[in-house]
Amino acid sequence: MSTTQATDRGTGSGASVIHPDTEVGLLSLTVSNLDRSVAFYTDAIGLALLNRDSATATLGVAGTPLLLLTERAGAKPWPREQASYTGLYHFAILVPTRADLGRWVRHWLTLGLPLGQGDHLVSEALYLSDPDENGIEVYRDRPRDQWQWANGRVRMGADPVDIRGLLAEAERAGEPWTGLPAGTRLGHIHLQVGDIAQAAAFYHDILGFDIVAGMPSALFVSAGGYHHHIGMNTWHSQGATPAPADMVGLRFFTVNFPTENARQEVLDRIAAAGLTTTHVDDAVAIQDPWQNTLRLQVGPPTGP
Repeated sequence: MSTTQATDRGTGSGASVIHPDTEVGLLSLTVSNLDRSVAFYTDAIGLALLNRDSATATLGVAGTPLLLLTERAGAKPWPREQASYTGLYHFAILVPTRADLGRWVRHWLTLGLPLGQGDHLVSEALYLSDPDENGIEVYRDRPRDQWQWANGRVRMGADPVDIRGLLAEAERAGEPWTGLPAGTRLGHIHLQVGDIAQAAAFYHDILGFDIVAGMPSALFVSAGGYHHHIGMNTWHSQGATPAPADMVGLRFFTVNFPTENARQEVLDRIAAAGLTTTHVDDAVAIQDPWQNTLRLQVGPPTGP
């Protein structure tokens, strides 16, 4: 599967192309109880606590931060599975191998907590929620040469996951559960948006992500031929407005560029579109049409 095939753009202007090495990175969430959330993300999910103060905690893997939690005491839980707001649908933790996913599943099942699933052909994914009902996916990718493409669009499905096969893979590897392994990263973000055409105009036409899959109620975009770095849907949010400030959910996520020139090309398109940005440390923050905040930065975060 060549990058040229994977990034053949079938929707939008086709004039904007984001650098193929662009990825998503650190995610920041509002939670209602920091102690409870830190316990969940370390004990149940397997992230390591990298830094903490009275109101925030940074978690990650092998010293690399992936998740920033900020407490808002008494915040309302996310209203999943109902007519809702725009915001986070789920964030996705990508583990390096199938055996790693099998070890995680084995660990999760010992906790007796609910678990959803989906074999998406390009990946095997498990779905769950944190104590505030923020959505989470834990998944592994199949090798890229097994992904199927047609006219620049990747084929994805929603079949049952072979849970027994995952567990058997973990048993064959013979390694105990010690938390998420080195190489684990944030694979993609999935958002609830209010309108798919508006989402395409912002994420594809302005930012320059490639459209790699879509339907009237969902859109998937990526850089460099990945199956998707950002997913968007209107399944519970067609025409909806952003969540109120007293609710848990997405604070921001980072888009990581390999070079300053790669980021500047996107910033030039943002400026030409007349959109507003702000500077936050070394990042440039911008909001999509539903006030989801993206922080555009060069390289991944290097510490808590």
